[in-house]
Amino acid sequence: MDISIDDLSGVEIQTLLTEHLEDMHTASPAECVHTLDLTGLKMPNITFWTVWEGNQLFGCGALKILNDTHGEIKSMRTTSAARNKGVASTLLRHILDSAKQKGLTKISLETGPQDFFAPARKLYEKHGFTESGPFSNYKLDPYSVFMTKTL
Repeated sequence: MDISIDDLSGVEIQTLLTEHLEDMHTASPAECVHTLDLTGLKMPNITFWTVWEGNQLFGCGALKILNDTHGEIKSMRTTSAARNKGVASTLLRHILDSAKQKGLTKISLETGPQDFFAPARKLYEKHGFTESGPFSNYKLDPYSVFMTKTL
């Protein structure tokens, strides 16, 4: 597997992110969807990675810097071909290592409480994330689960 910073210009990643955004809108009301679009993911405080095996895209994820010590994981997604192959864990460890190298001491994320998001919550719990309250500009809502990890 090759993990690299991506400029979001490739059709493969654009297709995966479109699928991701559509799934989020299917699972939650529009006002409770916190997924970033391509423009949002290109902000200077976000580093976006893709995971490839040869020419096949296996997944993506991003780190958003909130302040000098706190970051947020965004847009974690694996392709159906990559599921249950350890891609998400490998990428998550990569993102956490990058956050440590940037001097961050806390990483948070927002996911959903629905069954659709159960694999994501399980992944984050496996890597030491625990449920927490809203952070940054998030508000408490019934379609969000907030998780945090101290680095």
